[in-house]
Parts: sequence; structure tokens; C-alpha cells
Amino acid sequence: MSQALPPYSQHLPHAPGASGALPAASLDPSAGAHRVKRVLVLMYSQSGQLARVAERIAAPLRESAGIELHIETLQVQPAYPFPWPFFRFLDAFPESALTHPPALAPLTLTGGEDFDLVILPYQVWFLAPSPPVTAFLRHPVGRRLLHGKPVVTVIACRNMWLQAQEKMKGLLASCGARLIDNVVLVDPGPTLATFITTPRWMFTGRRGAFWGLPPAGLSDGQIAATRRFGLGLRDALARDAERSNAPVLTGLGAVNVDPKLYISEKVGTRSFFVWGSLLRAAGPPGSPQRVPLLAIYVAFLVVMIVTIVPLSLALQALLRPVLRPWLGRIKHQFEMPSGSATDRLPLYED
Repeated sequence: MSQALPPYSQHLPHAPGASGALPAASLDPSAGAHRVKRVLVLMYSQSGQLARVAERIAAPLRESAGIELHIETLQVQPAYPFPWPFFRFLDAFPESALTHPPALAPLTLTGGEDFDLVILPYQVWFLAPSPPVTAFLRHPVGRRLLHGKPVVTVIACRNMWLQAQEKMKGLLASCGARLIDNVVLVDPGPTLATFITTPRWMFTGRRGAFWGLPPAGLSDGQIAATRRFGLGLRDALARDAERSNAPVLTGLGAVNVDPKLYISEKVGTRSFFVWGSLLRAAGPPGSPQRVPLLAIYVAFLVVMIVTIVPLSLALQALLRPVLRPWLGRIKHQFEMPSGSATDRLPLYED
């Protein structure tokens, strides 16, 4: 069994513990009469990659005299392992895909706290938000904390996230939260290469380049560049922009949608619902009755990956002139609210 990753707050200088508020300094005189803004960052990171992204975005907020930052590290019971044993990973599929939450470890928050902004980074598991994040959004404390609050989601994934964000929108709406921005970071490797490099990372913990294939996951440059989002949020908080329903990260290249993946995701989501429901009917997580069905599911999944995905892409390439307007609408729809424009990037270049 692998060791659990250290709590996210250990990545942050001067963090008081596994989760906690960072002490706020006195307000800068230039801030005038503005009160200290309180920001909640929710964190669950298995490999540590998402923690690095969140740390980079949080750094400008932590450095601001007018902002108090609270990092809440989510844990589930029992904890998910990393690297994953093969069948343990597959056994997490039904509950992940159907957004049935696991038991959440006790939180340091009570639900009575008041935050001005919530930053919600999450991984995509089986075309859905990761179960620890789903558990928080369905938890009474999480629902109280997010009610009426502006939320910025941050996704780090291989390349498919559209349906996960649709599920996230539903979960946030059920909490009464306001989604004002979405940031998406995807593995820059070729799609076929990531079908090999990502599973290798998940099942062995090794993500480096091998056999001519690129490293798995985000590049260091991608992660470093996410500081611009923290700077944008810092400036937005200073002018109370989070109080409106308008996005505050427009013009910073927050998200770039590849609409050609939309059909593959829709097919995958539908099949995940059918297979997830069947596996849950066979027994609870860890039950031996699931094992033969999981083996059949793996075979089905491999066939789908090597047939449906390439076929979908090939047909779209063939029909591109006809599909171009529709694909354009898909791209626009899923790039909202933050968009792919980059006109404000010069404001936040190091």
C-alpha cells in the first residue's frame, strides 16, 4: 500500500496545519476602507499535480495584505491509494461516474464561516468530478459554505472534462453557489500517447518520459503560468468584482475547448451510466461480485477507446464543413464563462 500524500497545506509556506486559515496582515493603506477578503480553497490532490496548480494560483492571494486564505484539505474514509492497484481503481468507477459520494473525513470548517470567494480545483474521474469533491458538495457543511458564494473551478485532467464540468455546474447549483469562472489545464501530450502515459502514472506513480513518449500530466510551464489567475483574482477582489455574476478571469486564456471530443464524451457518459448502475446493483464497493463485471467492463472500455473515439474523430474530420457551425457553438458554450481570449495576458506577464 502506498503512503498517503502529505496534506496540501504543507506545500504552502507558513501554513498552520493540514487545513487552516493563513493569518492576514494589516490592510495596506492603499486599500482604503476595504475590509479583508476571505477566500476558501478546497483541495484534494492524489499525485500532487493539482496541489501545485492550486498553490501557484493561491500564492498572489496569500501575499496580499487584504486577503485571508483558508485551505481546506478534503479526505475520504477509507482513503484512495496512489499509485492505484488496478482493480481498486476500477472499483472506484461506479460511484465516481454516478457521483455517489464516499464518506468524508471530518472538516475543520463548521459551515458557519463566511467567505467572499471559493476556489475549487478538481480532478476528472470517469468523466465526473472526483469523489472527494462530490462528497464536499453534497455535505451539509459544504452546502452551507457555498450557498450564495461565487465559485471559481480549476480543472487539471488528461483531455476530457466537458461532461465533468456539466455535472459540477449541477452540483454547484444545488448548493445555491454562483459559478463565475472556470480554468482548465489539459495534458499537452498527443492524445494517443496519453492513453499510455496517464495509466502508467496512475498505476506505477512514474510520470517521466519513456520509449519516446512525453511525460504524463501538465508541464512545469503550464503550472507556472497559472499564477496569472491568482493575480487576476487578487485584483478582482480588490475592486469587489466577485460580488457580481460576471466572470473576472476573461482575457487570460482560462479555457480552450476541443469540440471534437464532445461526441466521445457524450457516448462515454451514457455508457458509464449504464455500466455504473449495473456494477452498483451487483454489490457495494469492494464486493467480490463486482470483479467479473469489472473485467468485462475493462474489455468494453478498451474496445470503446480504440473504436468509438477514433471513429468519431474521423467522421468529424470528414464532415468538418457541415459540422463547423455546430462545433463552433459547442466550443463557445463550454468555454463560458471565462473564455479563451488572451487580450489581458500582458497585464500579468512576469
